[in-house]
Amino acid sequence: MSIFKSAAVALVLGAFGTPVSAETLKPNINALITPSVMKEMRQWLETEIVTISVKAQNDRLKKLSQAEIDALDAQWVAERESDDKPLIAATLSNPLSVYLARLQGRSLGMYAEIFVMDQNGLNVGQSSITSDFWQGDEGKFQKTYDVGPDAVFIDEAEWDDGAKIWRGQVNFTLTDNGKPIGAVTMEVNLTELQRRTAAGA
Repeated sequence: MSIFKSAAVALVLGAFGTPVSAETLKPNINALITPSVMKEMRQWLETEIVTISVKAQNDRLKKLSQAEIDALDAQWVAERESDDKPLIAATLSNPLSVYLARLQGRSLGMYAEIFVMDQNGLNVGQSSITSDFWQGDEGKFQKTYDVGPDAVFIDEAEWDDGAKIWRGQVNFTLTDNGKPIGAVTMEVNLTELQRRTAAGA
């Protein structure tokens, strides 16, 4: 079930009785991502299929040179515009990606996108096609895996004008026996989380 359905912007009354669009009501992502929300996220991601998949790619690719990483990333970007998509197809059809896609579906709109990265910052599995294959030059990896096993990076809330929702990325290091092996990004539909929080769901 996709959360990206078109929806009218909700209107509420401001302090002086004037309509205010949902776009102006930026949620406090740090308040919404409570310890219980983080605990649930970790329970979904600290599973055998995630650990085995990340470790297998780490073992297969080892530590790549920047030139090798750039080549894989360029291949991914080129394949997005091509009919022939061997790298994308192999990634999206692997067991981890299937698991993440099902997790996104079972969340009933809570998670907009989920992707898992290896020790190089390259995608291991993902719930949908990402714009690039390498995340190592972005905060989602540099502020998690590069920092340590307990690192969490909650990014700024962003307005999705197409879906008319607020979204935000929660990123944290993935570990095996306390040792960092990769990282994960869970993009949360903050509008839905806010609704559930208010409803006590």
